[in-house]
Amino acid sequence: MPTITTSGATLDVNGLVTRLVAAERAPYDNRIANSEARLTTEFSAVAQLKGAMSSLQSALGTLKAASDFQIRDVTLGDDQFFTAATTADAVPGSYQVEVRQLARAAQLGSAAITGGATALSGTGTLNISLGATSFTVELTDTASTLADLRDAINEAAFNPGVSAALVTDVNGTHLVLGSSLTGATNTLRVTASGGNGDLARFAYDPPTTTAMTELTAPQDSIVVVSGYEIHDPDVTIEGAIEGVTLALKQAQPGTTTPMNVAIDNAGIRDKVGRFVSAFNVLANQISKLRSYNPETKAAGPLLGDAMLRGIESRISRLISDPVSGLGSSPYTTLASMGITRDANGALKLDTTKFDAAVAIEPGAVARLFASESGVAGRMSDYIDGRLADDGEVAARDATMAARRKDIDKQKQALEARMVVFQARYLKQFNALDSLLTQMQSTSSYLTQQLSNIPGIN
Repeated sequence: MPTITTSGATLDVNGLVTRLVAAERAPYDNRIANSEARLTTEFSAVAQLKGAMSSLQSALGTLKAASDFQIRDVTLGDDQFFTAATTADAVPGSYQVEVRQLARAAQLGSAAITGGATALSGTGTLNISLGATSFTVELTDTASTLADLRDAINEAAFNPGVSAALVTDVNGTHLVLGSSLTGATNTLRVTASGGNGDLARFAYDPPTTTAMTELTAPQDSIVVVSGYEIHDPDVTIEGAIEGVTLALKQAQPGTTTPMNVAIDNAGIRDKVGRFVSAFNVLANQISKLRSYNPETKAAGPLLGDAMLRGIESRISRLISDPVSGLGSSPYTTLASMGITRDANGALKLDTTKFDAAVAIEPGAVARLFASESGVAGRMSDYIDGRLADDGEVAARDATMAARRKDIDKQKQALEARMVVFQARYLKQFNALDSLLTQMQSTSSYLTQQLSNIPGIN
């Protein structure tokens, strides 16, 4: 008996639609992914360029002023009595320094009082002066112990630097007053008034009143520099020698220490060396960004980039152009001072030639870098302009940011388009699936009816 046959299978609508949608969006995804990868690479490349330029700018910042080259070096015959530090104002020269006396702060101590911190100190008012500044503390019947007196002094609002402590020995407890200020003029004075009169045992106002004992007399530092006696209220002496600060450590009357102040050529060379290193980092970075390997056909991320070519070209000219306005000086270029470029464009510093130039003309390096048209100033101005908010590097950042937004919009548009595409396919394949189901049902019905016709075989 003949029969009508069908596949008997229903469609995997979701699977079919998913594969069709994936096939439809694949070329768009690839194009967007490629654009995103290129943009990310460019972002990274420009960031690396900015970092190298900023590092060079920082190195140039230490070479733009003439004072940057007035580095002084100080050497001592012996540092057990004092140390010395210099500024650019220090004049080279040799000195003999004798530390006769170190500055000291005043300290007073009371007679022993039995009973410790809780012993009664008395009531009334103490007027305490440190040099020309004074303050008062008051003790009442409700707060009149030694501890109260100590705390009142330490916590006084206008205390200029007097500290109070309680020291207990075999005889009892003593109130000890100390000054935070050294120097002969910073004397401690204490007068008492009012109350029950017991505070009078803490008075010290010589020559009339000396109830307390002067444990340490205040005094100035005394230093003799090349025969000139200098008094100072501190152990750190500034201004005795222009541009030199002496930090006193130990007094040794009669012993002189030689001190020599000289131009620090090594320090100047180190500064220039840091500039050379920073320039080479930038030159190397630019070389990588514009590189091309003919064997592997690998290209740098900014190969052929107009901004990069412009920066490299301009910096090369700025580094090699002579400095104008230096008169007849033979040192008008970096090369004349031993700073030359190799075949790869990197700077190298010939220290022997550099030191010789500095020895012949000490101010040459300062004029070469820090004069009005000096290397540091003109290069720094150029880099400032490139990195400024309205500079070309910032403009490139803005362009890349706009491209990033455009890619995000493309992603959103693609998602919306794929939603419509998926809905259309779902509708079509669901209709087809319904039709196939109907056809299968019809086929089954016809087969059954044909099988019931007599003699059909």
